[in-house]
Amino acid sequence: MNAIYILWLRELKRYLRSRIQIFVSLAQPAFFLLAFGFGFGPIFEENGRGSYLQFMAPGIIGVTVVITAVLSGIAMLWDRQFGFLKETLVAPVPRLFVMIGRTLGGATVGMIQGVLMLLVCTIIGFRPQSVIAVLWAFTFIATISICFAAFGMMLGSMIKDMQGFHLISNLIVMPMFFLSGALYPLSHLPQIFTAITRINPLSYGVDGLRGSLIGQWHFSYLLDISLLGCTASIFLMAGAYLFSRIEV
Repeated sequence: MNAIYILWLRELKRYLRSRIQIFVSLAQPAFFLLAFGFGFGPIFEENGRGSYLQFMAPGIIGVTVVITAVLSGIAMLWDRQFGFLKETLVAPVPRLFVMIGRTLGGATVGMIQGVLMLLVCTIIGFRPQSVIAVLWAFTFIATISICFAAFGMMLGSMIKDMQGFHLISNLIVMPMFFLSGALYPLSHLPQIFTAITRINPLSYGVDGLRGSLIGQWHFSYLLDISLLGCTASIFLMAGAYLFSRIEV
């Protein structure tokens, strides 16, 4: 258990030392929030759906968490390149503990970024329905973080070069973002897109955040948190298996 704590703390310290990472991870979602939130706001209001900023902000918080959590897997490539991963793997510690520690570290970083993005949204004009709503939303921020940090560990275990990691992670994350309901309602979509949104784990994360923060649910709290939890478990098991077979 000490190994899990040490690796979790190492990932957290690495994040806190990198002020550039903190800024860059917030810059892209903040750009989406400003460009789309105020650009499409009048059109959204004209169709009787209220404030687009209120609708969009939970989705932006969700994608901020996902991007940060997935990119935490790239730290494994750095450690493999500079030899730290080899030193970790030859230590008398089960590889499962190593994987869990690194996943929890990446998930913690994702949670911090999610909270920071929530503060940015609040400064811009987003208003949660209550303080209790923020606490409920944090359960989804934490679950999304663990789910996609484990996914990032899966990618980091399979891919050996950083360029390939960035290409594949963008190829997967961006379609998940655009087909999650973060930018538009999931109702009245063509059947093919409806099917994709229902197998997209981020759809349930965004819906959980939106439902918790502003009270607009497409699915339900129980369905959202259950499917996210199941997906996180699957990614953790797959990541543990792939990490156990990693060679350095």
